[in-house]
Amino acid sequence: MNASATPQEFSALQRSERQAQVVQGLSAHLPAYALLWNSEDTTPYECDGLTAYRQRPLVVALPENEAQVQAVLKTCYALAVPVVARGAGTGLSGGAMPHQMGVTLSLARFNRILKLDPVARTAVVQCGVRNLAISEAAAPLGLYYAPDPSSQIACTIGGNVAENSGGVHCLKYGLTLHNIVKIKGFTMEGAPVVFGSDALDTPGYDLMSIMIGSEGMLAVVTEVTVKLIPKPMTAAVEDYVHAGYDLSAAAILLCESDGTPDEVEEEIGRMSAVLLASGATKLAVSRDEGERLKFWSGRKNAFPASGRISPDYMCMDSTIPRKRVADILLAIQEMEKKYQLRCANVFHAGDGNLHPLILFDANDPDQLHRCELFGADILETSVAMGGTVTGEHGVGVEKLNSMCVQFSAAENEQMFGVKRAFDTKGLLNPGKVIPTLQRCAEYGKMLVRGGQLKHPDLPRF
Repeated sequence: MNASATPQEFSALQRSERQAQVVQGLSAHLPAYALLWNSEDTTPYECDGLTAYRQRPLVVALPENEAQVQAVLKTCYALAVPVVARGAGTGLSGGAMPHQMGVTLSLARFNRILKLDPVARTAVVQCGVRNLAISEAAAPLGLYYAPDPSSQIACTIGGNVAENSGGVHCLKYGLTLHNIVKIKGFTMEGAPVVFGSDALDTPGYDLMSIMIGSEGMLAVVTEVTVKLIPKPMTAAVEDYVHAGYDLSAAAILLCESDGTPDEVEEEIGRMSAVLLASGATKLAVSRDEGERLKFWSGRKNAFPASGRISPDYMCMDSTIPRKRVADILLAIQEMEKKYQLRCANVFHAGDGNLHPLILFDANDPDQLHRCELFGADILETSVAMGGTVTGEHGVGVEKLNSMCVQFSAAENEQMFGVKRAFDTKGLLNPGKVIPTLQRCAEYGKMLVRGGQLKHPDLPRF
């Protein structure tokens, strides 16, 4: 008997039929073990580090070489199937959250360091190589890779390129953008592309600066050439790592100096004078490399340590002018009272990149809702203080609404224009980073309070 399907049943049927079509198309190019589509196999890919939002992909593809990546993209382009590239899944903005009717392209098997050049001070690595693994491989040559996000033990260089990651060294050595020489990859149509060059400069537009930080919206990265720098001669969350922090302190500031012994001694002297003059109650200087790493371990492990005091956390990522750090911290204190949620403030004091950890229980819908409002308030207050909604974690799905506050409709349309130039069908990581005009219009209505828009001085659509 042919029965009429309800909309929900039809949706499930449609998904099943589409899944079979995609699996059949990809099976011609990938071995059976490199394709996953059963729910128990695809569930581990349903989210990235932003676990509050989840969606199982239609199919997961795990290619092992560039020819297979190219074939997957060409097949998906022909079938008009969305593709979301994924590295280690450590991102915190939902940038790698799957598309319900799309393919998650896992690049975890691209994990080889292809070349270390001590003369040129570069390393050629596949996109799935861990950030820290680059420095570990270069250490015998007296070199290392400077950008060091807190997740560097797990995050991949491809993900770093997607988000333009920074880390505690970014104030002195720059972000991912400033430490990359060349990128290779493929467009959604499967066409090979190269951004940058092994030479000091390249002809034409500087498209590498558009590619880095584009969150998988423009092309799929497969290979990256990074800059290496000489290791410095000298380099100068308590219940979790026992770093020796003063638990009575209102705040703890970590400062690092590297260079020659004379340079470090001078810088430490100048920093100490400034800190004492500014009211610091206690100063401690690391005596050796082990103690230096111990000092930093608390900062590097702040995120996992929050699991000791809360079931879940949502990490924000706005950036403000450094002179407004005290202002934003006071504002967040008031927000804690307003939303009745705690917030642990972790940030880069040197460049104003904030990482407030809003503590909540994701099993409580009301707490999740208040957490989302709290996060949006932090982002939009940062914009009002002259900052931005993201520093290094990306927009993903988490900050889409706040992009409506940061940018006008015309500016968002310009960004859509760049995406269309690379991805004509809009199949690469769709629905993220750039909000639609309709979304911004709806969010604009939501922001009206007492007949007044929040931050009325900001330009709007």
